[in-house]
Amino acid sequence: MRSGAGTLTFDRSMMCGAPAKTVGWRDPGFIHTSFLKDLWPNIEQFYKLGHRLSNGTIIWSKKYKFRSSPYPGQDSLQRVIMFGDMGKGERDGSNEYSNYQPSALKTTDQIISDLENIDIVFHIGDLTYANGYISQWDQFTAQVEPIASTVPYMVGSGNHERDWPDSGSFYDKMDSGGECGVLAETMFYVPAENRAKFWYKTDYGMFRFCIADTEHDWREGSEQYKFIENCLATVDRQKQPWLIFAAHRVLGYSSNYYHGQEGSFEEPMGRESLQKLWQKYKVDIAFYGHVHHYERSCPVYQSQCVTSEQSHYSGAVKGTIHVVVGGAGSHLSDFSQVQPNWSIFRDHDFGYVKMTAFNHTSLLFEYKKSNDGKVYDSFTISREYTDVLACVHDSCEATTAAS
Repeated sequence: MRSGAGTLTFDRSMMCGAPAKTVGWRDPGFIHTSFLKDLWPNIEQFYKLGHRLSNGTIIWSKKYKFRSSPYPGQDSLQRVIMFGDMGKGERDGSNEYSNYQPSALKTTDQIISDLENIDIVFHIGDLTYANGYISQWDQFTAQVEPIASTVPYMVGSGNHERDWPDSGSFYDKMDSGGECGVLAETMFYVPAENRAKFWYKTDYGMFRFCIADTEHDWREGSEQYKFIENCLATVDRQKQPWLIFAAHRVLGYSSNYYHGQEGSFEEPMGRESLQKLWQKYKVDIAFYGHVHHYERSCPVYQSQCVTSEQSHYSGAVKGTIHVVVGGAGSHLSDFSQVQPNWSIFRDHDFGYVKMTAFNHTSLLFEYKKSNDGKVYDSFTISREYTDVLACVHDSCEATTAAS
């Protein structure tokens, strides 16, 4: 079977400022996107990429392989990798950006070494740290090519992809180096209704993922807030019992030093807007990057743990577990000196998370360090989702004791 490809590119005029528009500019060439349709689910597929020359000759790439997605609700082994803020590294040992992303290659290599046991990868923002130097995207895509050519490599939007003054980003910062989202929107495909608004939902077997874009307004009444509620509300928990929320900036719980200084352990206006949605629709786990370390909360609501258990959760869903997993490669962030009661495990090191769904009622969560790939934190969830399927709103007041 052959499938045609659509072609995209961008030019200097589409950049928002320097250095992307000046010294960082490099013509990206063309980005081709093809859709393979009507594949049998959960079957190993082989493919090659081809380019037809003007004389009719076709130049073929090497052969790649991937496993097609399971059908919605398929009761099979499904393994998910989640991390943020990885960036890229130098194979020759040279020191770029003052070693700004010291563990990017270690994380990449650990994931590559375990690819036979991985089904889908989520990189939730701060992808390359190119910061307006366009050629850095080629370096990053070459680095992750063994992963992205074999399993779905899903991405989220972070401040280093999107933020630029007067460009529509929520934060009036210059973190993207003038890229203002154009590179991320063009280089990676996500199933968003509007790729300039980098929020989307996607199902994979027994998982529903609601990916938010913290660089656009998420507050109640906003367009994105309506999307988030729709994403959470429309999941069929008989097919996708595992409901996952993910965003780049921390919109839930984090005892990062900066957040501790604010006195609320969160991004401004974060969970005040979204906490009632997580609780109403019984979100299992919420993931964040942006803060460069690992931290796991208890199942929590209104700043209070809803259970004393720390390693195995069963029974009714009474709170969401919040995980900061932004330590995939970029320089590490400090924790506050105070560890809140909802903070179960903190690690000032590089790593990523692996979730393994064995079936509709059993899930294993593992935090692995990038240095050795070994598990340093874990828990299991086993439960019948009768409370979820009933979908009864909790009786807690819609206020927060965070501030």
